[in-house]
Amino acid sequence: MSASVLYDTPGPKATVRNRLYAVVGSLAILALLVVSFVRLSDKGHLAPEMWDIFNYAGIRQNIADAVLATLKAFGLAAIGSLILGVILAVGRLSDHKPVRWLATAFIELFRSIPLLITIYAIWVGFLTDYSMWALALGLSVYNGCVQAEVLRAGINSVPKGQGEAAYALGMGKTQVMVSVLIPQAVRAMLPTIISQLVVTLKDTSLGFIILYPELLQTARLIASNTQVNGQYPYVSTIIVIGAIYIGMCLLLSALATWIEKRGRRARSGGAPGTTGTPAPAVDGASAV
Repeated sequence: MSASVLYDTPGPKATVRNRLYAVVGSLAILALLVVSFVRLSDKGHLAPEMWDIFNYAGIRQNIADAVLATLKAFGLAAIGSLILGVILAVGRLSDHKPVRWLATAFIELFRSIPLLITIYAIWVGFLTDYSMWALALGLSVYNGCVQAEVLRAGINSVPKGQGEAAYALGMGKTQVMVSVLIPQAVRAMLPTIISQLVVTLKDTSLGFIILYPELLQTARLIASNTQVNGQYPYVSTIIVIGAIYIGMCLLLSALATWIEKRGRRARSGGAPGTTGTPAPAVDGASAV
């Protein structure tokens, strides 16, 4: 039997047992879904009237405004977290101890504080009248600390010989960091960076705590202020808003895949799967 790095390849008996477990687990999940569906249907939560509320122009407009508000907060938070992440990553790698200690303390502090507390503290303490900026700033601080660690890991993964070669060509540390290390770190860690941006998008739902009219806050208002057949349409509203969140996250993931493919095509010098012929080096500096 061939062996993997993490586990041995299962034999015939283990294969049968794993398939049995998979079938039993799938049937258990299916049964749970059926029971949930039946109970919700018996209580009237899946009645057609519960879904008719989304045919009203006012509710559709509220959802559209909420999507726009969510994307605004996410856009600001994404840009802010990436800029802050680069600054903190460079600070942690600085040769100056005070700068390195300050960046490390900032990262460890805001990674340890729950994001909800950070957003609420910024809103109450500084931006009470600007809930969007409070949400964006809180998301930028927390996710910027995470992105800083991602970038630092990417920079440390670049072979040391490349930095040494750049120094040998007479580059300063800033030039080496900006021109050599950070671009390679971003390419290496791009999937992780995009994954954290997806987390940032989902974390915009925490804006409900500061009354920012994003998707979750709008869903809560729609479900609690609309009554159908003597019941509030929480289930249908959650399903619709959840589908919107899933769609936005899938679009962001698709964008990341497209960017990664373009980067791979640019490095290979042609379409994916083809090998470009590198240009001959003119001198030693070009080779380095």
